[in-house]
Amino acid sequence: MNCKTIHLLKPVLAGILLLPSLSAAAKCGGVDYSWGADALATAHDYVVTMMLYVLYLVYAVSSIVAIIGALQIYFKMTTGEGDVSKSIMMLIGAILFIIGASIVFPAFYGYNIA
Repeated sequence: MNCKTIHLLKPVLAGILLLPSLSAAAKCGGVDYSWGADALATAHDYVVTMMLYVLYLVYAVSSIVAIIGALQIYFKMTTGEGDVSKSIMMLIGAILFIIGASIVFPAFYGYNIA
């Protein structure tokens, strides 16, 4: 056989070898989905655990950002720059967002952080 004939026979041979394995992989009758419930429960537990760590990390980062923002507003006020009220409103909006997100994020998963 030459090289061109071998290249033409490869898809045919692959189909012949693949067809019995596909029919053997098919299941007849009911399928057991009980492993899915256990995997879903494990994933839920993992998300809730990570959610607490992420929430604490967000609290730490947001407190640092709030302190830096307050210092920037103080320096703007002492130097007499404009848009101080805009900076104050942005800082208050960011703080309200963090508080709201820390309540909504756990509630989305049906978890109450007390």
